[in-house]
Amino acid sequence: MYFELRHLRTIKAIHECGGLARAADMLNMTQSALSHQVKGLEDQAGMELFVRRSRPMKLSAAGQRMLRVAERVLPEIEGLEDEFRALQSGKTGRLHITLECHACFDWLFPVLEKFRHAWPDIDIDIRAGLAFEAMPALDREEVDLVITSNPVDLAGIIFNPLFDYHPTLVAAARNPLAQKAFVAAEDFRDQTLITYPVGRDRLDVFTELLTPARVEPRHHRQADLTAVIFMLVGSDRGVSVLPDWVMRDIRRNPDYVTRPLGPQTVTKRMYAATRDLDATLPYMAHFLRLIRTEAVKLQRA
Repeated sequence: MYFELRHLRTIKAIHECGGLARAADMLNMTQSALSHQVKGLEDQAGMELFVRRSRPMKLSAAGQRMLRVAERVLPEIEGLEDEFRALQSGKTGRLHITLECHACFDWLFPVLEKFRHAWPDIDIDIRAGLAFEAMPALDREEVDLVITSNPVDLAGIIFNPLFDYHPTLVAAARNPLAQKAFVAAEDFRDQTLITYPVGRDRLDVFTELLTPARVEPRHHRQADLTAVIFMLVGSDRGVSVLPDWVMRDIRRNPDYVTRPLGPQTVTKRMYAATRDLDATLPYMAHFLRLIRTEAVKLQRA
């Protein structure tokens, strides 16, 4: 026995219309073709599905059973077709994000708030637990976008440039480094360095300054939150190197000083890594535009 979706649609149309002529019009086919399809359907079932002599045309007990299946299955199929059409048009989809940048939460949440209003049918999530295996997770389609400042060469992955930033020292105003115009690697030998709890290969102060110079700070302390780092730095219990946009709330605070990493100011670029097939999706393109807009606001603050 072999049934197709068109058979279910036929049963449902004849039941709703009460006859072959109107059902044929609904299905956009001739009455003769519909009659032939009904005969083939009954041959497949091995029994009559309609009471022929009734007016309007009624389903037999077997036909009623098939109608119940049609009423359950067809809405599911139609819903699936609608979802696929929406996916093709870019109106629905998934945007699961992970970050290799602790400080990026400062501007990410305002971006997500604007995005969810513009794209209410997009499934948004932040997968913080994948932060240290972000690129393999992106390749396996466990996440859809990775915020990173460390692009790598991966087949099928695009690194969409977002904005440039400057890793910047923040220290207490009474710290000796406050007397310098810029800081170099050697200046950290007598300092406690406070960083986010991530690997050194994800920290600009190490990748851009300390590791190339083979310099170790006197102590290395970690803190999860930016606010905690600022509290410790303000108490002169250490110094930190953070993206320049993070400093906007303390630039006018006399307890702190900020200094560039030098003598040549260090410039880094933030990227949003996506699978190449996803980069042109309408909602993904809009999300990337929002990120760039928000970054400009932070840098002007």
